[in-house]
Amino acid sequence: MKTACLIASSLIASASAFAPAPVAKSTIALSADFSGEIGAANAELGCWDPLNFCTDQASFDKMRYAELKHGRVAQLAAWGYATTWSGARFPGCEDFPAGHEAVLKIGTENLIPVLVVAGALETLWKQKEGSFPGDFSATSFPVGFGPFAKTEADMIDLRTKELNNGRAAMMGILGMIVHEQIDGKPFIFFDKFEIYAPFGN
Repeated sequence: MKTACLIASSLIASASAFAPAPVAKSTIALSADFSGEIGAANAELGCWDPLNFCTDQASFDKMRYAELKHGRVAQLAAWGYATTWSGARFPGCEDFPAGHEAVLKIGTENLIPVLVVAGALETLWKQKEGSFPGDFSATSFPVGFGPFAKTEADMIDLRTKELNNGRAAMMGILGMIVHEQIDGKPFIFFDKFEIYAPFGN
């Protein structure tokens, strides 16, 4: 009898763990619903913003603009990281180390052109008024999706791909830097090629 009571009480206690928790009322109310925006994870999760940074459309657009900019820079960084790791160098930079160490040894004479180009891009490319964040088609320099965005569906598809690729690149460049610091090999799959080389070395 004691065993039956013990089992029953254990089942009741474990079932209570799956009972819905009481929901506390939040003092911050969102004035806009962003679950339908490009980049929302899914219909259930919607726009993932646990700290309520996006309280209105303006704050959402500001965060999305920053996310796109970081994603675009991260895509270039990942591409450059892999390119220099393979041995490619600009003229005058042949003695530069690859990877993260190059940032520490860039020197003033090589840092100035980088800053000039970055400053030019910041001043020349302008956000198009009334358009989605990151739309720089208002500038005379041709930027955008060009002939690939023939319809609104094409535009949404390309914007979604750009956003997701930028998110992946941000995690990718972080992973490369961390792995380089751990064992000197930023690309995990290089070890597999060395161990399982089918034709020897």
